[in-house]
Amino acid sequence: MAESGQDTPPKFGLLTLLVAPVSFLGQRALAVLDHIGSMVMLLRDVSGWLWRSVRYRKKFRFGFAAIVSQVVRVGARSLFIISLVSGCIGFILALQLAPPLDQFGQKELVANIIGVAVLRELGPLIAAVVLTGFAGAAIAAEIGTMVVGEEIEALEAHALNPVRFLVIPRVLAAVLSMTCLAVIADVVSISSGLMTSMVALDIPYATYVNNLLDQVKPVDFWTGVGKGSIFGLLIGVIACGNGLQVTGGAAGVGKATTASVVESVVAIIIADMVFTAIFYALKLV
Repeated sequence: MAESGQDTPPKFGLLTLLVAPVSFLGQRALAVLDHIGSMVMLLRDVSGWLWRSVRYRKKFRFGFAAIVSQVVRVGARSLFIISLVSGCIGFILALQLAPPLDQFGQKELVANIIGVAVLRELGPLIAAVVLTGFAGAAIAAEIGTMVVGEEIEALEAHALNPVRFLVIPRVLAAVLSMTCLAVIADVVSISSGLMTSMVALDIPYATYVNNLLDQVKPVDFWTGVGKGSIFGLLIGVIACGNGLQVTGGAAGVGKATTASVVESVVAIIIADMVFTAIFYALKLV
């Protein structure tokens, strides 16, 4: 009987193989939704404190010096690397677009395509991705280190809200910096395309500028700037949220830093897709 029992396959073996992956995926989905919910709750808290600061100015104030220091740390120090990357983007676009356009005798239209592509998409998108790696990771690591060092608990013990004193200056700095950096990325990319067109493609300065001004509209610029502000908000909230959720010491800080970069890039791409669909539906593109 024992031997025959060993030869008989488990009654629920196939069912177990089918249920196990579904159960794992369900747990992962719930974990992702829980994480997204925590970020939404943090955004709610940030919005609540900002509303209080506007409605009750004398009672709820944010340190101006703290916001300025974070703007310098987040925005000013990333200016060079964003300008470098944006300049390379303008150079690449000009050289890549010229040969196919030249086949149709329309090489001068390089300015038209660069202007639309940079102002609507590439300017704010490239700046946001670079800022994520440059500043988003640093914010998550800094707040995560405070959690590990029990500095957050010390603030709460003194009746000081961490969202008010730590998160809001960094989120505001990310929004302000990203808005300005999107404009700078636009200017640098278009200028780089102009220099490349004049030097390598023999396109006159006047032709490039006239084609650019004929093609682009104010709505192209403002939609890009609006995207930059939202991207900065996503970077700040995600970085601060992951920093506040650190557990497990130094290893937890490393995981939070990596998660902040990955999640910020994914959120930026998804937000960009949503905005593009909305602008297309409203016939703004």
